[in-house]
Amino acid sequence: MPVKRMSRARTRAAVGLSVAALAAGATTGAGPATAQPRAAGTAAADCSAAYKIEQKLSSGTTWRMCWRYDSKAGLVLDNVSYQPKGESAPIKVLNSARLAQIDVPYDDGSVEYDDLTGFGFAQGLMNLAPGECPGGTIKKVKVPDAWDPQHPNVDGLCTTTRSRGHAYRMQGDTANKVYQAQGKDLLVYTVNQVGWYEYMTEWRFQDDGTINMNVGATGSLSYDDYDAGDGRGWPLGKGAKAYATSHSHNVFWRLDFGLDGSSKTKVEQYDSTVSAPAHGQEAPSAKTTRTKVTKELGGDYKAYRWWRVVSATGKNKDGHARSYEIVPGPTTKYAGRSFTKHDVYFTEYNKCEQFATNNTGNCPAGAGKSVEKWVNGQTLTHPIVWMNVGFHHIARDEDQQPMPVHWQGFSIAPRDVTAMNPLTPDELSWQNGHWRPRS
Repeated sequence: MPVKRMSRARTRAAVGLSVAALAAGATTGAGPATAQPRAAGTAAADCSAAYKIEQKLSSGTTWRMCWRYDSKAGLVLDNVSYQPKGESAPIKVLNSARLAQIDVPYDDGSVEYDDLTGFGFAQGLMNLAPGECPGGTIKKVKVPDAWDPQHPNVDGLCTTTRSRGHAYRMQGDTANKVYQAQGKDLLVYTVNQVGWYEYMTEWRFQDDGTINMNVGATGSLSYDDYDAGDGRGWPLGKGAKAYATSHSHNVFWRLDFGLDGSSKTKVEQYDSTVSAPAHGQEAPSAKTTRTKVTKELGGDYKAYRWWRVVSATGKNKDGHARSYEIVPGPTTKYAGRSFTKHDVYFTEYNKCEQFATNNTGNCPAGAGKSVEKWVNGQTLTHPIVWMNVGFHHIARDEDQQPMPVHWQGFSIAPRDVTAMNPLTPDELSWQNGHWRPRS
């Protein structure tokens, strides 16, 4: 989104002050300390009531988690568990989940911003009005290293529920029965302002076990940025006099899986190849192969490729290993930096590796400041997933004023976490596996 900074000179001055404040203050703010992974089979949210989110959706699914607020990453969700109807205990999914960077390079090469670790993303938490959290609760957040130390508390975390339309629809075998359900989500979100931008960091927890992670950019086009003289900008306003500078948003997320309470998850890559029809066949054939990812990896999406993170300890009622599949959203991969070279990174857990670029996690000298430097051949025993989703923003007349939200993100979807669709109606629950109509 064209220019997000109040002015480039003023922003740099403000950043200098914020860095000094951060150096003097703590790095983690409101919320409990990160809970350590619990033993397999347990998934209780290990935090006080003020920092606990627990929501039972109308379809019978319950999501539980803890929240805290980091001085650079903003909202962090810990100990995320999922309990659909029919499961006697919560199923642990994630040890932690959060943003890991928003990198914003401008097309004219004049500037590049790292909003989380360099430009006060966390300190820009916005107060939310009740109408912005319909039917939900707005939680108060104590912002660490707040711009105004006398007023660090912000009504900035919304938790509510949303409908998402059909979860399924099926015509019954009697031809006069329709099975359908409307899906429900738990929505958790914050709004953080960085200069002219307002970032909506949204987490949607579906009743079928899917988790959607999205960042929406909105706010305003900066009046200081109609200066693209390199021929790459887009004219806004009357005629072709003022050109807004184009730029990219490279958003990173960091996911620490703890499936079934164990961090010793496994990573698998699947690739399918399609061959021309063989003699006597009516259609092409496809063959899918599995590759176990045992070493750190920088991976790239392509047609017929996907990854899943597999539980080392838990199985569903059919005896199949529980896992979560990584489902990419639309992305424009930025070619200008080595850390945006890949769509996903799998690295071995290291406490100091906290941010995908301009890392401030106090890693040893020589360790590198960005995620691609950490892919160095280590064996994966506790893998961390880093997702990179890019958006190239070329402004348009409709971006003024205010700017419509544009979203970028991805999902993780349950694969064999439960033996059947967790929303299966009771009268169809017997149709598991190779079933045949009852006489």
